[in-house]
Amino acid sequence: MNTTPAETFAQSNPPPEKMSAAHMFVLIMGDLLTAGSLAVFANSGVLVGLSMLVAGLALIIVGAAGLGRRMLSSFRQGTHGAGGSYPARLEGQLDPHLTRWMWLVKWLLAIPHYFVLAFLGIAFVVVTVAAGVAILFTGRYPASLFQFTVGVMRWNWRVAFYANGVLGTDHYPPFTLAHTDYPATFEVDYAEKLSHWRVLVKSWLLALPHLLIVGVLTGSIWSSSTEGGTNGMSLLGLLVFITAVILLFTGVYRLGLFNLIMGINRWIYRTITYTALMRDDYPPFRLDQGPLDPAARPGLPT
Repeated sequence: MNTTPAETFAQSNPPPEKMSAAHMFVLIMGDLLTAGSLAVFANSGVLVGLSMLVAGLALIIVGAAGLGRRMLSSFRQGTHGAGGSYPARLEGQLDPHLTRWMWLVKWLLAIPHYFVLAFLGIAFVVVTVAAGVAILFTGRYPASLFQFTVGVMRWNWRVAFYANGVLGTDHYPPFTLAHTDYPATFEVDYAEKLSHWRVLVKSWLLALPHLLIVGVLTGSIWSSSTEGGTNGMSLLGLLVFITAVILLFTGVYRLGLFNLIMGINRWIYRTITYTALMRDDYPPFRLDQGPLDPAARPGLPT
């Protein structure tokens, strides 16, 4: 039976899995218990605080595993990136019809995302530690937890692309960890086998050169001390701000700035991938600029 182009597209691009509200609720409760245990330690004794902490961490792991399990059908496996490229791919397509002024309020519109990402960020740290223990003894990153951590980074990247990290689109980001047709996406190939011992030194020792570079890209390049603390703007933030001002007065997003901003973000997310114990492949020291990762560029020499 003949199918229409729309039906063919729908068959080859199935809708993403919806997040489980129950598992998200469990994860949030785990976050709240874990945070509350710190106050209980001081006021109600060690035993009560420790019980809350253990229960909170367990709920976080259960919730994260449940959320990640719903995306297992779409994860990719591989020990090395295709054609020698890094197996963490960050991409973003610039919207050709950006409004001049919307960047002024995007930070406000994105507040619901920041609220959810605060809970997911706590879970991301807990899951990374738990995965590190699993890798140490088994040499494997639990697949459901892996999908969760990739999903958190994917969600964070979509919000950054929209609001504060790129300003590359006016399309509002979806509330999901899974793949969507959003113009910004992030993916990491799943490694079947990881080094047992390297997990002990990757995040703080082996990754140190990259962490220093990322610190230069995202750290303060100037600061002023005030009574409330230190304020500053990162190199990446400065580039985004210059882009926003140009967009406000000309209505044009300079392609050269976009390519550079994408390259900086790509370096940052590759470093996070490595320090979060998701790959043993060492990140390259290079700015792969442009909307597409090298692995997705047809005919690009390696």
